[in-house]
Amino acid sequence: MLLSTVVSAQRTEAQGLTFSLFERYLESFRVEANIPGISALIIQNGTVVWERGLGRRDVESGAPAELNTPYLIGGLSQTFGATLLLRKCVDQWGAQIDDPVALRNSTYPEPLTTLGQLLSHTAPDGAGYLYSPARFAALTAVVERCAQQPYAVALNAEVFDRFAMLDSSPDQILATQPTAGDAGLFDAGHLARYADIAARMARAYRITSGRPQRNNDIAARRVDASDGIISSARDLAKFDNALLTNALLAAHTRDAAWTQSLANGAPMQTGLGWFVQNYHDEPIVWQFGVTRGGHSALIVKAPNRGLTFIALANSDGLTAPFALESGDVTRSPFATLFLRLFLP
Repeated sequence: MLLSTVVSAQRTEAQGLTFSLFERYLESFRVEANIPGISALIIQNGTVVWERGLGRRDVESGAPAELNTPYLIGGLSQTFGATLLLRKCVDQWGAQIDDPVALRNSTYPEPLTTLGQLLSHTAPDGAGYLYSPARFAALTAVVERCAQQPYAVALNAEVFDRFAMLDSSPDQILATQPTAGDAGLFDAGHLARYADIAARMARAYRITSGRPQRNNDIAARRVDASDGIISSARDLAKFDNALLTNALLAAHTRDAAWTQSLANGAPMQTGLGWFVQNYHDEPIVWQFGVTRGGHSALIVKAPNRGLTFIALANSDGLTAPFALESGDVTRSPFATLFLRLFLP
């Protein structure tokens, strides 16, 4: 018993040292990239084992970046879009990944393109990989057809409300400029919560001559399957846990999303709504987001280890400089730091 206690204590101490080292390097990377603020956490088997807010969500006021600070997550919204489609169309309606998109979105101009091809960023001719958020966004109408409700309503009901993601809003327009039509879809309580989220959202900064400058020119946009969501690190941890526990998708459906797709028999850089690659023979599942001149987001998962790293930033420096659309997360020093320390 004494030996096991000592071993457990040594393991805990070693893990603490790793987290300390990770935090020091992450902070140095943030400073080097001139990112004003980062909110980040690490999850192990559904439990948050490390979390920090680094720097400032608002440079001018000095307000710190916190774990419940909302950010624009950009293309990381694709993980939500894919999950909603797989939940509503595949798990609940019995659709097949090989079904043509036009079967459920009659205005889609590519008659032979399938749901799986859009979810995996497969080129229109099916020959290989082509990263295209605009094509992915065509899945919005497919989700609406299966859910029988507007996309933002389905997103809120199926994910945000269900898992108490109280720092998440479908989009900025709902949060800052709701229309009369929005008032018909969401009650006053939801609209008030979205307005509060917008008020607490990290200020957007562009980096000019090595210094952050507030960017007030980012246009608010409507959410779709590819982009638009506002969320926090802690809310994304709740989403991650819902996927882990099969609360959103059947296990085989989730596993298919986290498996490399094929084009003409050759593996691609993507699964369904996620990037998929190997790191030292370990499967890695990840996604990124970038709002140019504003915010950025990154999630990196090692499913076999039960590990997830989530980071959000209020400049585009977390992801934009590294051309992650190429499908290689190791181009990011932030992702590589996590991988090297926790998947040696």
